[in-house]
Amino acid sequence: MDLVTVVDGVGENATAALCGLATGVVFGVAAQRSRFCLRAAVVEFANGAMKHRVAVWLLTFSTALVWVQGAQLLGLFDSANARMMAVSGSWSGAIVGGLMFGAGMVLANGCSGRLLVMAATGNLRSVISGMIFAVVAQMSLSGILSPLRDRIAALWVTAGGRNMDLLAAAHLPPESGLAIGLGIALLALGLSLRHRIGTGRLVFASGVGFAVALGWMLTFALSNVAFEPVQIESATFTGPSAHTLMFFLDRGAVLDFDVGLVPGVFLGAFVAAAWAGELKVQGFDGPSPLRNAMIGAALMGFGGMLAGGCAIGAGVTGASILAGTAWLALLCMWIGGTATVLLTGGRRVAAM
Repeated sequence: MDLVTVVDGVGENATAALCGLATGVVFGVAAQRSRFCLRAAVVEFANGAMKHRVAVWLLTFSTALVWVQGAQLLGLFDSANARMMAVSGSWSGAIVGGLMFGAGMVLANGCSGRLLVMAATGNLRSVISGMIFAVVAQMSLSGILSPLRDRIAALWVTAGGRNMDLLAAAHLPPESGLAIGLGIALLALGLSLRHRIGTGRLVFASGVGFAVALGWMLTFALSNVAFEPVQIESATFTGPSAHTLMFFLDRGAVLDFDVGLVPGVFLGAFVAAAWAGELKVQGFDGPSPLRNAMIGAALMGFGGMLAGGCAIGAGVTGASILAGTAWLALLCMWIGGTATVLLTGGRRVAAM
């Protein structure tokens, strides 16, 4: 069954939601089984090591880059009209928001995507943190925090009304993106062999990267058959968390990719955890973890919206199309997270 048949049967909005659902399910299963998390990789790195968690993150990042850049070379996707690339990016937002998000994910004990995956397995800490994250993200998008976000974002923006394409800016051929991805993948595989990471975990880590490419390709394909304009996008959790929250609060909200993505991740992670016998209700161990989680979730909600995406949205999805501000935001997330680990006790901050 092709997308034209689906659109004719259920309509464009519902088809977009189904594309989000499919992307989310693949992401949720792969992320739950691989234990993929930027926060975990940053903690490991800050403690002076590059082992399992860094290897998993690098493999996910590189496979997303390989899949997406390969899809572009094959004509299955074109990043030129992707939402993140077609509008001005904010360098100041990437710096400030990236630093805030990096600090927040350490305090909250997981990045926004990881919180959603953990919530599906019965982690009540992640449920609470995720709700705070979604509310603050919505406040930053169109609520009381939006003027502050707009002010910071406007301080320094990309030229020409579009985000920066790093390959074009560096005058590199289109094949360079694929080559970069393959180089990082070789590094990830080298670390994986050195630390004897199981084949299954590597496959699922690659699956997270594939989910990002799947979202790009599905929304691109839908944009080519839909009558109304369709946003070309993929996995991210700052905007979609806010949109999903409002979908259940506002009767006038409509179905779209975002509204399908978040439930899809939850469903995929729940099924994967149930299959592996890893469903377990967990709560807070005391007032300090609760306080840190609340502060961290709020920092991620505002920081992610300001940076143009979360650890997935900017750090993998945006980076996979070589958007300049996404790479800067990712760098700042690593810096903010590393600094927070060191300031809060280094090795005493355990990774999820």
